Amino acid sequence: KFAMVAPDVQIDDGKGTILISSEEGETEANNHRKLSDFGIRNGSRLQADDFLQDYTLLINVLHSEDLEKDVEFEVVGDAPERIGPKPSESTSRNISNGSDDGAQPSTSTGNQQ
Repeated sequence: KFAMVAPDVQIDDGKGTILISSEEGETEANNHRKLSDFGIRNGSRLQADDFLQDYTLLINVLHSEDLEKDVEFEVVGDAPERIGPKPSESTSRNISNGSDDGAQPSTSTGNQQ
């Protein structure tokens, strides 16, 4: 649903409990478990990262009894239309002396000793 290539998903509770790992076999034991087995309830938050795409989502879990028959979950919210690398920064930045920190060359005319 989120078009992630190699996601890492953890509970956003400060403990860093990983539910899904992009490392093969690391979280295979979680595949048969339900979210409730991890203490995830209505209002819980998950953080999903896809390092390969520089793509991060915060997922709010909301419980609903109003889903259609045979529908286990529904994704609601703003989803990006195109996933890929972030657009590059503007190339019109001032670059002086090989630095892009905005520093300008010295214009002092004082005597150097």
